[in-house]
Amino acid sequence: MVTLSPRSRSLAVGYGLGIGGGVLAFLLTLPAALGLALVGVSSTAVLLVVSFVFGQYLPFMGLPLVYFRRIRGMSWVRIRSYLGVRVPSLSELGVVVAGFFTILGLALGTIYLVTQVLGLTPAENSAGQLAQEQSRLIPLFIVASLVVIGPCEETLFRGTVQNRLRESFSAPVAITLTAILFASIHVMALVGGLEAIAVSIGILLVPSFVFGIVYEYTENLVVPALIHGIWNAFIFTSLYISIEFGQEGGAAAVLLSLLG
Repeated sequence: MVTLSPRSRSLAVGYGLGIGGGVLAFLLTLPAALGLALVGVSSTAVLLVVSFVFGQYLPFMGLPLVYFRRIRGMSWVRIRSYLGVRVPSLSELGVVVAGFFTILGLALGTIYLVTQVLGLTPAENSAGQLAQEQSRLIPLFIVASLVVIGPCEETLFRGTVQNRLRESFSAPVAITLTAILFASIHVMALVGGLEAIAVSIGILLVPSFVFGIVYEYTENLVVPALIHGIWNAFIFTSLYISIEFGQEGGAAAVLLSLLG
């Protein structure tokens, strides 16, 4: 029987949970969508809500909770403490604001470097494509960014994966490994050639590093969850405004490559 070192075990468990969450999201969402189709439900809005439940809440929040309760035997109080779920203080809300503007500045700089200097084109995000094609759904995406995507993805990646890695690795290593996994797992939502997908994954490292650093600094999961949700909501809001003013191909469309 092979005995793993503490670092190898942390890496295997952390990455296993992160990848497992992505796989589980696919395995749960596909049959749910097929089931709706079989009963004649064709509303895109309904399909989206179902995808948020089966593709976000159950795999990204449910899987970690099962792991903590069943595998590690933690109480609900202990889980909350381990994740660092608490109401943000005023200083932590300041970190939320600073984090958002840091991502914005770095994102714009990165996109300019990639598209204008290097001449590369990022892949399109499937959610972004849908939002552009059916702009009436954008308000739903904005709300979901804040109450579904931000909380669920941060619970899995920062709260679970990064925390598990942090038990055996230094903060820089844990943050980097988590950022790479977080960006890479989005390959399932990207549409385009291999080069374009690789470019998008590289760009997504920008917000991912900020989420990880902020979580390490505050030890409060709500802080990166808020930044994550506000960032995605900002992108969708920018897209909605650009469409309303007839600028569908403007800067907001480029920002879609940074949807976390």
